[in-house]
Amino acid sequence: MMKLSVIIPAYNEEKCLPKTLQYIADALSIVTCRSEIIVADNDSKDNTRQIAESFGAKVFAEGEHNISRVRNTGAQNSTGNVLIFVDADTLVPNTLFQRIAGVMKDERCFAGAVSVEYANLQSRWMKVYLLGWKFWGMVFNMKQGAAQFCRKSVFESLQGYDESIFMGEDVEFYWRLSRFARQNDGYLYFVENPNVTTSARRFDKMSVWKTLLLTHPIFIYLTWRRKSFWKDWYERSIR
Repeated sequence: MMKLSVIIPAYNEEKCLPKTLQYIADALSIVTCRSEIIVADNDSKDNTRQIAESFGAKVFAEGEHNISRVRNTGAQNSTGNVLIFVDADTLVPNTLFQRIAGVMKDERCFAGAVSVEYANLQSRWMKVYLLGWKFWGMVFNMKQGAAQFCRKSVFESLQGYDESIFMGEDVEFYWRLSRFARQNDGYLYFVENPNVTTSARRFDKMSVWKTLLLTHPIFIYLTWRRKSFWKDWYERSIR
């Protein structure tokens, strides 16, 4: 029997988490398989844990500020056979988990990702830039981790997200998933509709030039193992 484990990595997310959890709970209420919600709390100093517990989520602590490790901590404590990773500032549509469960009924489907849209993006230039990012993401098979899913058995075979990577771990993991699927007669599924909606808070608060640099795929690839470049995600996290 299929069981969905929805895993949310969270660091000081008391502002976004209530709405995220409500949307997740609503979407899980219409699936016919079993499910659980897991919040991997990355040493939050606010009410992240209390909010998660108030929604009935299982909360597991991870003290090291490394997004790959936080995702892995959630997965290691899950009891489902299908893992769904959702960012704490991301809203899922009501039918998404139903769609994922339907896709994963095919044993040859190993994993997948969901199309991402940004909410209330203010900058016209960023809107144009993100359209370009989406195009190159399709060309180079770069799928964002705002919403990714995979079989737990496959996750364990690949040993999860690479903990030596501090940014772009979602793209690197998706590349490994793709190779694994090709080598084992499987496939990945990209859910274009319905899409998830994620926060544009970093784009709105960082300068255009800084955003263009820190979100450029080549820059990310060259620096993703150097934590000092990612202080806006770890030391000066925008919330």
